[in-house]
Amino acid sequence: MTEIASERDEATILLVDDNAQNLKVLYETLKDRGYRLLIANEGEKALALAERHQPEVVLLDIMMPGMDGYEVCQRLKANPITADGAVVFLSALDDVDAKVKGFSLGGADYISKPFQAQEVIVRVATHARVIQLERELQARNRQLENDQTRILNAISEGIYGLDTEGQIIFANPAAVAMVGLASEELVGRNFFQLHFGTPDAETDDLPALSTCREGVAEHQREVRMRRSDGSVFPAEYRSSPKLEDGQVLGAVVVFRDISSELESEKALDEARDTVATQRDQLAHASRLSTMGEMAAGFAHEVNQPLTAISNYVRVALRMVAADEIDRQLARSTLEKIEAQSHRASEIIRRIRSFVKKPATGKEVITVAALLEETRQFAEVDARTNQVAVELDVSAAVPDVLADPIQVQQVALNLIRNALEATRSAKSTEPVHVAARLVNRDFVRVEVTDSGIGLPENAEEKLFHPFFTTKQEGMGIGLALCRSLMHAQGGEIGFDRPHGGGALFYFTLPVAQVTAGQPQETIQ
Repeated sequence: MTEIASERDEATILLVDDNAQNLKVLYETLKDRGYRLLIANEGEKALALAERHQPEVVLLDIMMPGMDGYEVCQRLKANPITADGAVVFLSALDDVDAKVKGFSLGGADYISKPFQAQEVIVRVATHARVIQLERELQARNRQLENDQTRILNAISEGIYGLDTEGQIIFANPAAVAMVGLASEELVGRNFFQLHFGTPDAETDDLPALSTCREGVAEHQREVRMRRSDGSVFPAEYRSSPKLEDGQVLGAVVVFRDISSELESEKALDEARDTVATQRDQLAHASRLSTMGEMAAGFAHEVNQPLTAISNYVRVALRMVAADEIDRQLARSTLEKIEAQSHRASEIIRRIRSFVKKPATGKEVITVAALLEETRQFAEVDARTNQVAVELDVSAAVPDVLADPIQVQQVALNLIRNALEATRSAKSTEPVHVAARLVNRDFVRVEVTDSGIGLPENAEEKLFHPFFTTKQEGMGIGLALCRSLMHAQGGEIGFDRPHGGGALFYFTLPVAQVTAGQPQETIQ
């Protein structure tokens, strides 16, 4: 007899007994309790039903003709499809050996005949619920494993699971692709020997070794890792310890090939160097252009001391030709010749310094000295525009770290613009140059004029290339100034003073000089 007695969504219970009366009693006991009941009167049919329906509980009579309950239980447990069901033996045998044998074959419980209905109900309910919970747990674990597998397969970084000795116990597909070995070939290999050609016993500084041994997390970049064919690739890796109750069980290593990334970084560095070189060349060309604009003024500036020297020399010659030499007058004349020579020499030195290409880069600069030299350099423009330049730099302003020639170029550019703007407005107010510490890290230099100011819509474009408010301007001066300031680590900007005119400023980083550190200072 084989029969599906009822259809339920709840647990499935298989009733197996060769005695029809027993089956009827069991059926009557368990019906209407939310179970799907299956019944079988011999072993083979019971096995077939169990494989087809995977019952949570099998109430199994031991003493049956042909295949007894022990063999049925043994075969149920040997079959992966039916192995997780709870087998509850039913038997009139009440000796200990019979029960021990049943449990040894995988039985979960034992009910003696004649059984009590309430006992059967309670035990079946308990076992059914336990099996259901176990199956739900297994299903969730399988789902989590599937999710984990999908995630690991989707990750582009290689992932290894290592034990404390560095043996690979897991490798994801990305690791397989990067190393060039199949997953089954990777598992069991030693991570240190495979990728660094060195057993961990020979060195203490292998990547991830301290993670495997001591649980110390690591992160390194540009580590040279070997592939299976002996080729080497640069890698970035992170290793995290696997811990259980505070004990280190190994490490999880996540790594990636950064060959393309390093090539991109190298190309970017080369591009930056090219831009810096072009910027320096443009700055140099701009200084030469400035010198061209100021050439007439400087020629006049140098001619003055040379003329004075010539005059003093003629005076000296007349004194030498006299019968008696006035030594005091001769000394005074020669001192004036020396002073005028020094003046001419200083003018030429400033010109040569300004137009030369900077060779040493950034230096520690005293701001007041640099601005005073720039003011002297702008004296020719100041006289041409009939506008003075006033300098206001407190002694408390700290030194800055920058390229002195390029900073002087920016300052001179702003001062010359201010002089021209002031003259255009027919103002006689001097151009004001000030410097102050705006915070502990930067010094701000301001150049303020008394011109007509800038149009309202000029601020956003002011430092853009080829934008100019001058009729004859090319629009590269302020754009170049901004590039030079960025190269110094500072900023350049524009404000509108309350009294009119324009205020341009730039900032420079304060020099961080430690005691005993050598420094070269412009003073």
